[in-house]
Amino acid sequence: MKQNKIQIPEGYKNSALGIIPNDWEVKRLGEVCESISSGKNKIKSETGLFPVYGSTGIIGYCESFMYDTSAILVARVGANAGQINIANGKYDVSDNTLIIKNKNVYCFDFAYNQLVNYRLNKLVFGSGQPLITAGQLKSISIILPPLPQQQKIAEILGTWDEVIEKQSQLIDKLTDRKRGLMQQLLTGKKRLAGFSEEWKEYMIKNIASEVSNKNKNERESLVLSCTKYNGLVPSLEYFGRRIYADDISTYKIVPLNHFAYATNHIEEGSIGYQSDYEYAVLSPMYTVFKTTRIVNDSYLFSLLKTNNYILEYKKRMEGSIDRRGGLRWSEFSKIKIKLPSLPEQTAIANILTAANKEIELAKSKLELLRSQKSGLMQQLLTGKTRVKID
Repeated sequence: MKQNKIQIPEGYKNSALGIIPNDWEVKRLGEVCESISSGKNKIKSETGLFPVYGSTGIIGYCESFMYDTSAILVARVGANAGQINIANGKYDVSDNTLIIKNKNVYCFDFAYNQLVNYRLNKLVFGSGQPLITAGQLKSISIILPPLPQQQKIAEILGTWDEVIEKQSQLIDKLTDRKRGLMQQLLTGKKRLAGFSEEWKEYMIKNIASEVSNKNKNERESLVLSCTKYNGLVPSLEYFGRRIYADDISTYKIVPLNHFAYATNHIEEGSIGYQSDYEYAVLSPMYTVFKTTRIVNDSYLFSLLKTNNYILEYKKRMEGSIDRRGGLRWSEFSKIKIKLPSLPEQTAIANILTAANKEIELAKSKLELLRSQKSGLMQQLLTGKTRVKID
C-alpha cells in the first residue's frame, strides 16, 4: 500500500522531533548546558543568610553559599522527582536536587519553559524511591532555535507568567480576606447589622446526632473519601484508582445534607459535608452525623473547619486513653460551640459562601490562563508559530 508522504511546509524541515523551522536544530540537553550535576548537603539552620534548595523548594538556610548565579533545579529523588524550580542569586542546593547551568547558546527562561513543557516526571523511575538522574537529563533531545528567537519566545511566555502570577496573588488576597471574615464573623467579634441577640453555647450532641446506617443491602453506591482541603469527594475520581474494599456492605451510608469526618484523622481537618448526592457511602472508619433545625449547616461546616476547632480535635485525641481509636462521636460530641440565631447563622453563611465563590472563580480563571499558556508553549516551542525578531 502506498503511504502518504509527509507534507513539509516551506521554510521547515523534518527532524527526529518532527517538523521544525529550517534554522532550528535538535540537540541533546547535555550539549547545550554548561553542566548538570547534583548538589551537596550542608548544615541548615533557620537563621542562615542563604537559601538551601531541595526537592520541595527552599528547605532551610545556610551560613555560606556555593552558587552565585541563576540555575534550573530539578528534584532528583522522592515524591517530587522531576519537578522544576528556579534559583537566583546566592544559594546552596541539597543532594536531592539536580542543578542545570546554561551555556550562552541557551536562554535561561527559554530553557525553563522548554523543560516544563517536556514534563520531566515522565522520566522518573522506581516505585520505592522515585528517581531521575543527571544522565537522563543530559540525554533528552530538545529543539533549539537561534538565541534571539529563544529570547523572544521567553519574553512572550514571560508576559503570560506575569499575568498568571498576578492572578495567583489575587487568589491569595481573596483567601486572606475570607480568613479574616471567618475570624470576625464566626467568633462574634464583628456582628452583622440588624443582629444583637446573645449567642448561646451548646455541646455538639445538643444540636446534632450520630447516624450509623450500614450499606447492608450491598447496593452499588458512590464511594466517597474525605480530604483535608476538598472535603467529601468521589474516591475513584479523586485518587484515580480504587483504594476502597471490594465488599462495601459494611460501609456507612452518608445521605444528602449530612456531615462526615475521618475518625482517625480529623485532627488534620478531614471533615466534610455531603451536599451533592442522594446516596453515597463511606468507609466504616468515618463518623457520620446530622444536625437539628436550629443549625445552618453551611455555617457549622465553616466553623468546624477553623484552626481553633482543628486544635480542639488534636487536644481531645491526644488526651484520649486509646489514641488509636481516634476521635469518636462520644468525645467529639462534647465539643462546645457558640451559635447565633438561625437567621444570623444564615446571613454569615451567605457572606462566606459568596467569598468562596469569588475564590473559586479566581481559581478557574487561573487554570484557564495556565491552559492558554500551555497551548501557546506548544506552538512557540516547536516552531509551529514563528515569532518576529525586532
